[in-house]
Amino acid sequence: MSQVEAFLTANEEQQIVNAILEAEKNTSGEIRVHIEATTKIDHFSRAQQVFHFLKMDNTKDENGVLLYVAVEDKKFVIYGDRGIDRAVPRGFWESTKEIIARHFKKGEFKDGIIAGVLNAGKELEAHFPWHHGDQNELSDAISKG
Repeated sequence: MSQVEAFLTANEEQQIVNAILEAEKNTSGEIRVHIEATTKIDHFSRAQQVFHFLKMDNTKDENGVLLYVAVEDKKFVIYGDRGIDRAVPRGFWESTKEIIARHFKKGEFKDGIIAGVLNAGKELEAHFPWHHGDQNELSDAISKG
């Protein structure tokens, strides 16, 4: 079994998907989680590639957020689209990064991802509130590389 497959159980993955659904209830923002073993390029650049590959840059309000995790590298990146960057202050993702890192340092990967997703949803709600008629533009499933 690869490290990616062993990283989360099926039940833990479902709990993360449920957290994404919960986080997106009050925002038009779109949140995705991508997990892979490692990357040969820097993690931020890889998160950008995955963001594009998952078509997260095609949302109406440019408000997609990717939580990218490289399991073997023990690294993660939160990457937000242009609409978010234009709307939020510098350092916007720092509190979310700190929450995730605190859990990851204790080996609580599922809890870290869930806490990060829920915090991201709360942060997005202030800048991209949900409006009647907003549609879920992206899959909520965890993608793997």
